[in-house]
Amino acid sequence: MLENEKRFNKIEGEVPENRINLFVNLIKEASSNLPGDVVKAIKAQKEKEEEGSQAKRALGIIIENFNLAYEKKTPICQDTGTVIFHIHYPIGMSVLKLKEELTLAVQEATKKGYLRPNAVDSISGKNSGDNCGFGSPSFYADEWEKDILEIKIMLKGGGCENVGAQYTLPDTKLEAGRDIKGVKKVILDAVVKAQGKGCAPGIIGVGIGGDRVSGALAAKNQIFRYLEDENLDNELAQIEKELYEKSNQLGIGPMGFGGKTTVLGVKCAKLHRVPASFFVSISYMCWAARRKTLEIKNNQFTIK
Repeated sequence: MLENEKRFNKIEGEVPENRINLFVNLIKEASSNLPGDVVKAIKAQKEKEEEGSQAKRALGIIIENFNLAYEKKTPICQDTGTVIFHIHYPIGMSVLKLKEELTLAVQEATKKGYLRPNAVDSISGKNSGDNCGFGSPSFYADEWEKDILEIKIMLKGGGCENVGAQYTLPDTKLEAGRDIKGVKKVILDAVVKAQGKGCAPGIIGVGIGGDRVSGALAAKNQIFRYLEDENLDNELAQIEKELYEKSNQLGIGPMGFGGKTTVLGVKCAKLHRVPASFFVSISYMCWAARRKTLEIKNNQFTIK
């Protein structure tokens, strides 16, 4: 068993002249090295499961899986998923060159086997072979006032993406109204419908409000949050805590085998909406929550 202290140290150094190699390393780390907060949560939940139960065995296999992936620097899951980059850049910086370099890094990481070729043309059905194509990889970029370039990467598998959901309130079938009680009902409904198909235990990202696009993006962004953090909005913090507890009382458990560990966390964001619409968007992330952050400042980098 690998020691967490050695395993989850930050990777730091001077930015190389060829930044593409640095970006390939970022992708490799995301693909093969599960974040420390997720590892900690999975191990803690394993201790809560009953001895000899399917849930405890399933979590044990998951732990063995991500330890081997880290040790051998191979993908944690055969489905290396959609490659998503969220970029924050200093005022005045152009990100055109950066996107070009990240795209080349994705192609190189695919050649090296850190990513499986996943980009398929939706009309022809042809796989590009290098994870690149229309809208692939996905880029989201925002300017901020810090003098730091931040690049966040998420690798989101198809199984967990398939069980994401978007609800419109009121939902008469679920008797969910346009209120907090209704919001909670539809989130729990999404967890129930996911069962083991999303590779539980999952992390539930929620966007409350917005339009169909902004709500879905806000939900997915919540997956970048650390599991142990607490929402700065007190009401959302209470919703997260309540839904985390209720989800883990559903008995779905790891990979749907039953038990006390259905989710590792619930993270919520709220957005203003037009009066005519009330969307609740849910993004489900599997236990293989592959996310990393690269920060560059004064020609020094940190991967964490």
